[in-house]
Amino acid sequence: MTADASRGAEAPPELIQLLTPEGERVEHPDYDIDLTPEEVRGLYRDLTLVRRVDLEAVALQRQGELGLWASLLGQEAAQIGSGRALTEADMAFPTYREHGVAWCRGVDPINLLGLFRGVNHGGWDPAEHNFHLYTIVIGSQTLHAVGYAMGIQRDGAEAASIVYFGDGATSQGDVNEAFIWASVFNAPVVFFCQNNQWAISEPLEKQTRIPLYRRASGFGFPGVRVDGNDVFACLAVTRKALAEARSGQGPMLIEAFTYRMGAHTTSDDPTRYRVAAELEAWKLKDPIERVRAYMFKNQIADQEFFDAIDAEADELGRDVRKRCLELPDPEPLAIFDHVYAEQHSLMDAERAEFATYLEGFEA
Repeated sequence: MTADASRGAEAPPELIQLLTPEGERVEHPDYDIDLTPEEVRGLYRDLTLVRRVDLEAVALQRQGELGLWASLLGQEAAQIGSGRALTEADMAFPTYREHGVAWCRGVDPINLLGLFRGVNHGGWDPAEHNFHLYTIVIGSQTLHAVGYAMGIQRDGAEAASIVYFGDGATSQGDVNEAFIWASVFNAPVVFFCQNNQWAISEPLEKQTRIPLYRRASGFGFPGVRVDGNDVFACLAVTRKALAEARSGQGPMLIEAFTYRMGAHTTSDDPTRYRVAAELEAWKLKDPIERVRAYMFKNQIADQEFFDAIDAEADELGRDVRKRCLELPDPEPLAIFDHVYAEQHSLMDAERAEFATYLEGFEA
């Protein structure tokens, strides 16, 4: 077990930040952004509602209604900021924690819960939302995103792909292969790494000797580190990276420096591998509280607005819980339905074999 209580106490150097933890707006020469009060209120609403869905899902798992849940607690700004930077034509490739990006792409949260409840195989149509299915295999979706981006490039479309992964995934071969292909083909892809400091129980210092964003230079494309708890900065940096990718300037690596406030998934206990002081230091950088402080200071919203958002979040939580408990069990043979897009002889044979097995219980 390794834990450094000082980690998180100070902002690391080379960090792009537009909103301090105290809610003070700062400027950056390359990544500034001009948001209307309505846009700021919209970002705050997104942050608050996805956190409410996440908390409800954790509670449902603890009550035995979900098999597992990968919480996004603490990473809301990285996901909402980057998710709101996407255009409808862009394609997102998530791992299994991108509930905030799913929200931005219009995926009903009940579909996420259905996946973790084990009653669907993904729950949404990737082509409808331009949001691929969750990937459980660590880092493999980076290659999918690069391949998709190369397709965009050959079609001449004004779009880009973005792929999400964690700091632990950067140690995987697939991610490094994706970097190589994206670089040499100048693919329009943005690599969005949410560095939440822990690859399950392994701290970042056991994964790399240099900041993750600097790895990009070794592959021949730019990398930046952004405050992953700053929704303004995540939006500005991702928006610019996507625009450059669409205009033919190739890939970029964004390292969103953030922190996983909860467990890796509900199957592990983070108190066994990290100290409480580290968690307390990061609580002071909460992505929602800093936007709330900014809005109060600049009179962008009043208490009536915040009360309305809280009420909407509570209603969303109740709705998600109710619909989750009402999800029907799938037909046993449905597991074969979406393995291939077209009829497949192997699937036909396995379906028939399983049907025969099930019929044995009816005798």
